[in-house]
Amino acid sequence: MAETPQSRENDGGQLSAATTRNRASLIRSAQHVLAEIGPHATVEQFVAHAQVSPTTIYNHFGSKEAMFSQALAQIFREWLEWARDGRPTGESLDVVIDVCRKLFRVQQTHPLLSQILGKTLDNPGFVIDALMADSRPTAEAMARRGHFSNVEFDKRVHLFAYCVAGILHGVHTTHELSPADADVSLEIALAIWNLSPDAARAVTSRPLEN
Repeated sequence: MAETPQSRENDGGQLSAATTRNRASLIRSAQHVLAEIGPHATVEQFVAHAQVSPTTIYNHFGSKEAMFSQALAQIFREWLEWARDGRPTGESLDVVIDVCRKLFRVQQTHPLLSQILGKTLDNPGFVIDALMADSRPTAEAMARRGHFSNVEFDKRVHLFAYCVAGILHGVHTTHELSPADADVSLEIALAIWNLSPDAARAVTSRPLEN
């Protein structure tokens, strides 16, 4: 009988630990495939890289798309912890914008994430869907603190996400934008949240700590 997620849950702790290790290995392989090929990689390309059977993907994730989405979300979450440097989500506008600007500079600090962004941002919907669960709470915190407008909040989140994805595409995919150019583009995009030009310029031109 084929192994299923439910059957794994019903087994003992030793199998659960093995399942956790196997899942982590699949996530790492998926991240490297995203960096080399992108989310359009076929199941055949993935299994050739990971040296597993196609069934393994479906047992752990249900679909190739879910696996790639979780792989991107995990590496972004790990990077986000580094970028925040222990500071809580939405602590201040300066922190939020600093984190966003560090994403323009990941080629120097986190090259694998930069490669993944370069290969995935031709499909911005895939990237936004994968990262929204970790990004939206920041926008919500900024709105509660009065830094971001909460009028038509969902529409602003959607529009801003696509603006940032477009900036990242220019930095990591087409390489048409330098990080400094991206800062200027972010300054313009912050008008979506009703930040004044002076306020947007002030937060996008601060020296970054790392």
